[in-house]
Amino acid sequence: MTEQKNQVTRAAPEQSNDYRVVVFGAGGVGKSSLVLRFIKGTFRESYIPTIEDTYRQVISCNKNICTLQITDTTGSHQFPAMQRLSISKGHAFILVYSVCSKQSLEELRPIWALIKELKGADIPNIPVMLVGNKCDETAELREVSQAEGQAQATTWSISFMETSAKTNHNVTELFQELLNMEKTRTVSLQLDTKKQKKQKKEKKSKDTNGTIPENGDAGASASGGAKEKCRVM
Repeated sequence: MTEQKNQVTRAAPEQSNDYRVVVFGAGGVGKSSLVLRFIKGTFRESYIPTIEDTYRQVISCNKNICTLQITDTTGSHQFPAMQRLSISKGHAFILVYSVCSKQSLEELRPIWALIKELKGADIPNIPVMLVGNKCDETAELREVSQAEGQAQATTWSISFMETSAKTNHNVTELFQELLNMEKTRTVSLQLDTKKQKKQKKEKKSKDTNGTIPENGDAGASASGGAKEKCRVM
């Protein structure tokens, strides 16, 4: 009984401290590539279908430590129950299509309709980003222009961004902006521990010697966090 009780005690804070981002999109649009590029900084050329994967990263919520939980969903329509559960638990959503496939943009329509249905009146306060991935592809391969993507996002009253998981274009910016859109709490991506130590060392050196670090960025490191809701280094 004691062991079971301890398990429950440990599980409760983890659940309440999670900030859950759910990534939706048709198969092959690059959902997994975007998440892996953001979390691990890697990119794979081969396509491996996903059922559902979850990735975690430590972030800051209201100045407390919490977990950014990114759910990479399946591109298949065979798991509607999993889809509904992911939406119900999600705090923010990324809707991904490929700029080389107009069909992949069309396939997001029922997903967006389901999000609106399940979230109801809360939808205006929920961060949602429409993402046109594979923007590194040539103009000949494009089927959806940037203007068309923006127009669709405007119609749905959500944000828009084009990305390339392959070249790492706008990948960090995507997650940064999504967290900035959160209205109910201040959510930020936590700085790397080594960078935090380096900044503290530079600040101490400045306070002691009255000198500015060689990179001339002491002011930015001291005040940037206060100005930005979400900061990535």
